[in-house]
Amino acid sequence: MRNYEVMYILHPESSEEEIKKLIARFKEVVEKGAGEVIEVNPWGRKKFAYPIEKLTEGYYVVMNFKSEPKIASELSRQLKINDKVVRHLLVREEG
Repeated sequence: MRNYEVMYILHPESSEEEIKKLIARFKEVVEKGAGEVIEVNPWGRKKFAYPIEKLTEGYYVVMNFKSEPKIASELSRQLKINDKVVRHLLVREEG
């Protein structure tokens, strides 16, 4: 298994309930694929340096996990197709 870190930005008009459900959903994608979620760190609402899709802020979440590459690919796919996710970045950690 490899170590990964994903940072995703959720739409700022999402309610706290929606945010909790989305975090749990993305965490579940990793856990269902026999991966291990190490840490989920919600950063909260932050202003963007520049507008993204006419938005000026978003809700940031960082998640560290261990999984096989196909699970990381599935998580990335899930993040791409979700309308509440403004942006995401998935990187493999060295070591």
